[in-house]
Amino acid sequence: MKSFPAASLISKYDTAAPRYTSYPTVPYWEATFPDAASWIEKVRSSAQLAPEISLYIHLPFCEQLCTYCGCNKHITKNHGVESPYIQAVLKEWELYRAQLPEKVTLKELHLGGGTPTFFHPDSLRFLLTTILETVEVPEDADYGFEAHPWSATREHLATLSELGFRRISIGVQDFDEHLMEVVNRRQTIQSVVDCTNLARELGYTSVNFDLIYGLPFQTPEHIQKDIEWVKELRPDRIAYYSYAHVPWLKKSQNAYSEEDLPSGEDKRRLYEVGEEGLRELGYLDIGMDHFALPKDGLAKAYQAGTLHRNFMGYTTSKTRLMIGLGASAISDTWDGFMQNEKTVQGYLEQLQAGKLPLLRGHFLTEEDRRLRSHILRLMTQYQTGWTETTPEIADALVRLEQLEADGLVCIEPQRVAVTSAGQPFLRTVCLAFDARYWRTLPAGQLFSKVV
Repeated sequence: MKSFPAASLISKYDTAAPRYTSYPTVPYWEATFPDAASWIEKVRSSAQLAPEISLYIHLPFCEQLCTYCGCNKHITKNHGVESPYIQAVLKEWELYRAQLPEKVTLKELHLGGGTPTFFHPDSLRFLLTTILETVEVPEDADYGFEAHPWSATREHLATLSELGFRRISIGVQDFDEHLMEVVNRRQTIQSVVDCTNLARELGYTSVNFDLIYGLPFQTPEHIQKDIEWVKELRPDRIAYYSYAHVPWLKKSQNAYSEEDLPSGEDKRRLYEVGEEGLRELGYLDIGMDHFALPKDGLAKAYQAGTLHRNFMGYTTSKTRLMIGLGASAISDTWDGFMQNEKTVQGYLEQLQAGKLPLLRGHFLTEEDRRLRSHILRLMTQYQTGWTETTPEIADALVRLEQLEADGLVCIEPQRVAVTSAGQPFLRTVCLAFDARYWRTLPAGQLFSKVV
């Protein structure tokens, strides 16, 4: 049985740190805006080096505001927004496609939000059919989407299945309907059950549940009931996220106070109850806050050492180029990042002017690339190594000394491994390698806490 961290370690290391879906993290991207021409050149060269690409499409609309949510979203019940937005996404895709080889291979495709199932199935069919006609679809294509169980209909799931989607991520958060009312989420247990069963009936091969620990008024009893439903429904994957309380960034989180939230030892206990329950059900811990059954592709990738992590989270696919379409979406050429205009209005206006809707970006330095590789290996393999002790590695080793003394890492010649006791503090271990963070310590609150 896995040992859990002592209260003293939780108190000591419950500090704010990034989640490391990228390095450098977005707040530390260089202030100088990379011009569009330079960005397009990076996109073009990346596609030429590796013709398989990933595509993330951000669909930001939600009918109702879930107050816990930290995503970029636009709240409206006006479905007249669907067509203009889809036309803009397709125009953005055409601007990129003009710079790519004639037909790239679309290995990975993910619809995120917002609420992708806000869109009518016919709207999704038009968007995706138009894109898929311009690419090669490989036999091992990995296509998935995020579903709100309340709005995801049979027609949604059937339409996406016909278009090659085999993964569905259901936003459960917690099975307790009263907790969902507290965070203003319209959802019932039956809606989750129906969505799960429907996905299986229609041939989806990987069903993920998003669960959150640390929600307001959440107790170990809530988590135990969640595990009972996991046992009943047997999803293939679990994303067991820590609630990120960042009210200075997301004003809706001011709907409840710090006193309403479990923190420190209490919050960690919620995670432990969930982790113990998932392990007893046969789920494997494959990375920070993520679990999968041994038969699932994520678990197989973790065991094979091929697991990858990007702005979409943990994935079995590693492509050099990931293009993000839609408001606030982020693209990655492997040596550069670019984020789109964050507001829907700003995004639409840029495309109406015939421009790529670029907001900010960062081109990686040689040091950035080295540190990105180390942090990526830590996030996917719990270890990293090197052949040459560069200055940034020497600095990281100094920062890791106290973590080694506390049994959280094992430092060997030219290698660092995260121990079982250190896995809950994986973000803290990665922070030791974050040279940009240490050179410019944040003046205020930027990130959520580790625990």
